[in-house]
Amino acid sequence: MATGVPKTKWGGNNNNPTQPDSQPDQSLDVSLSYEGKRTNAEILATAPAAIKILRQSDEAENRLYYGDNLPILASFLYDDSIRGKVRLIYIDPPFATKSVFQSRSQSDAYLDLLVGAHYIEFIRQRLIILRELLAPDGSIYVHLDENMAFHIKIIMDEVFGAGNFRNWITRKKCNPKNYTRKTYGNVADYILFYTKSDTYVWNRSYEEWTQARADKEYEYIEEETGRRYKKVPIHAPGVRNGETGKPWRGMNPPPGKHWQYPPKTLDEMDARGEIYWSPNGNPRRKVYLDESSGVPVQDIWLEFRDAHNQNIKITGYPTEKNPDLLARIIEASSNPGDLVLDCFAGSGTTLDVAARLGRRWIGIDNSPEAIKTTLRRFATGLERMGDFVAQRPSNPVQPMLPNLDLSASTAFNDFSLFTTLPYNGELNEALKQRFSSSAL
Repeated sequence: MATGVPKTKWGGNNNNPTQPDSQPDQSLDVSLSYEGKRTNAEILATAPAAIKILRQSDEAENRLYYGDNLPILASFLYDDSIRGKVRLIYIDPPFATKSVFQSRSQSDAYLDLLVGAHYIEFIRQRLIILRELLAPDGSIYVHLDENMAFHIKIIMDEVFGAGNFRNWITRKKCNPKNYTRKTYGNVADYILFYTKSDTYVWNRSYEEWTQARADKEYEYIEEETGRRYKKVPIHAPGVRNGETGKPWRGMNPPPGKHWQYPPKTLDEMDARGEIYWSPNGNPRRKVYLDESSGVPVQDIWLEFRDAHNQNIKITGYPTEKNPDLLARIIEASSNPGDLVLDCFAGSGTTLDVAARLGRRWIGIDNSPEAIKTTLRRFATGLERMGDFVAQRPSNPVQPMLPNLDLSASTAFNDFSLFTTLPYNGELNEALKQRFSSSAL
């Protein structure tokens, strides 16, 4: 299997990256205007990065890049294996906090100093190129906090089209805070979910029923079978002139509504005992608990907090996200074998989870600390948070990721590593430690 990208590939081909392959809806009555806002054509004409291979894998298509993600993403516009082929993009960019983030070892991990218009344009330029890399049925999730989420929502409406907005997801990120200042505790951040078109990969997520919740919602038990069920209307809003608007059993649909099914189908359901008739002759449909896949996930996620006790396993990289959060996103918006991209890869959570779920991946980060952390993660897994807090040695252990296959070896070698030029050897020592038997 071919892996990586031959050096000649980066010279370009017949693709014209200045011609976007999708035209989002620009009929917006609200947009952001600020100094330094470049045109789409200028952004898509960004000079591709000069790329050097640091480590080549002959077994997989997974790629990890060290360098500024903008010229690297621009390089992908010339790569037929990437442009228009990415099924899912997840990014957790800097949050405009005006901070320098450090790892557990007190090494500078990354700078988050861009604010205001500079930050907006920084994100916008990358979003415009990411749109071109997305497959027609692809999705993008952008993880932000309250500082810039509203601004970037407007930008994403411009870039992807307001009609392709799917969800504003609220995630509970931490335990309640005992603030001393006069404000409510800040325990949430946000994920903006957009698609490239109306047709996109979607595998609905479900939560398992608890006994108490199931008993409350499915409150009836069918005497003949013992099956638990609930009653729901058999009509829906809107007038229809076809079969579903005709009388059934001598009854018309309620005013302004129509039957959910044609009369013939309702007859068949009734014959199977799936229609409940009230004492006054009002029909309702039976919905059975044993036919339910679970509780459909909504847009408030409470179960994916960041590391909050010393038993949770982490890399120690700042702002590291919960692996189960990424598992939900990856499973919902991609299928096994699909290509997942994270151009703010950080500690490699997206890449690790994508690999464990059978997806191909591309990761990019401009922090040598991030790349080193990802290499360690792929070599030895995660460590208990308590070991980092105490700063004492510990034996590496595998991450505990529910629903993921941990039967394979901890070591993960199926990726190639690239860097942009000029390169000053920032990763050489980490590579020697990670691949001691490999020639660099």
